[in-house]
Amino acid sequence: MTRWSALVTLLVGLAVAAYLVGANEPDEILRLLGAVGWWGMLAVLALRLPQILFAALGWAPLIDAPGRPGWGALVRMRWIRDAVNALLPVAQVGGDVVRAQLLVRCGGTRTVPATASVAVDLATELAALFAFAAIGLAVLLHLPHRGDATGWLVAATALCGAMAFGFLAAQRRGLFRLVERLLPRMTVGSARAGRAAAGMAGLHEAVLRLHRAPRRLWSSGAAHLASWLLGTLETWAALRLLGIEVGLAEALVIESLGQLARSLGFMIPGALGVQEGGFVLACGLFGIPPEQALAFALIRRIRDIALGLPGLVAWRWGAMAEARAAAAAAGTARRTPPR
Repeated sequence: MTRWSALVTLLVGLAVAAYLVGANEPDEILRLLGAVGWWGMLAVLALRLPQILFAALGWAPLIDAPGRPGWGALVRMRWIRDAVNALLPVAQVGGDVVRAQLLVRCGGTRTVPATASVAVDLATELAALFAFAAIGLAVLLHLPHRGDATGWLVAATALCGAMAFGFLAAQRRGLFRLVERLLPRMTVGSARAGRAAAGMAGLHEAVLRLHRAPRRLWSSGAAHLASWLLGTLETWAALRLLGIEVGLAEALVIESLGQLARSLGFMIPGALGVQEGGFVLACGLFGIPPEQALAFALIRRIRDIALGLPGLVAWRWGAMAEARAAAAAAGTARRTPPR
C-alpha cells in the first residue's frame, strides 16, 4: 500500500467514524464513556492480554528454526504487531512485516523462515476468524434478534472463508514462488533492496514445508481460535460496564461480527470507520442503541491506543538500541589494530 493510498483510506475511515459519532448524540456517547471510569478501562485492558498471548502461541509452531525465541519475546513481537496495525497509517499487514523483521533481529531465525512463519500464521489466523464468525452466526440464528440481516451476514462470513482458504490455497500453489521471481525485477537499481530480494530465495519451499506439517497448522489455528473466543469476555465486560445487559452468547455474536467487519476492512488503517460500523450493526441485532454501540466501539479504540502507544515506543526504543550497539561495535572494530 503506497503512502498516498494509505492516507486517502485513513481519511475516508476517519470521516465515516466521525459521521457515525456526530449523527448519534455525541454528548450521550461521551457520558457513557465517562461512566466506565478508569477501573473499567483497566479491566478491559487486562482482558486483552490473554488474547495477545494465545495469538503468539498460534504463531510459535510455525517458526521453523532451532533458535526460536521464548514465549515472552513472541508475545512482545505480537504486541508490537498489533500496535503498528492499530495506530500507524498502514494497511493491516504492516505490523506483520514488522514482526518478521523483529523475529530476524532476535537472532536464530533467518529471513526466509521468519517470513514464511508470518505468511502462514496470517492464513491460519484468518481461517480461525472464519470459524469464529461461523460460530457467531450459528449462535445468532438460535437467539431472538432484530432485523433481517442474516443474508448479509452469511455472505460476509462466506467471503471471509473464501479469503482464508483462498490464501492458503495460493500459498500451496506457488504464490511465494511468484514473489521470489518478481522481487529481483522490482528492486533493480537499488543494491540494498537487491540484496534483500536475493535473501528471499527459497521462500516458497519454506512455506510448503509448513503446509506439509498439518499438526503445526492445526495447533496454530486452534490457538488463534482460542484468542478470538477470548475476545468474547472482553466484549461482555465492556458492554456490562456501559450498563448493557447481555449474556455471553450475545457478546460472542457481537464480537465475532465486529471482528469480521474489521477483517474485511483490512486495507483501511486500523479498520477505522469499518470497525465502528460493524459494531453498530452487530449491536443493533439485539436492540442496543447506536449511542451505546459507538461508546463500546470507542472503548475498543481507547484500548488500542492505551496498549498500542507503549508498543510503538518499545519497537522504536529497541531499534535505536540495536543501532547504537551496531555503531559501537563498528567503532570498536575500527579502533582495534590488525595483528
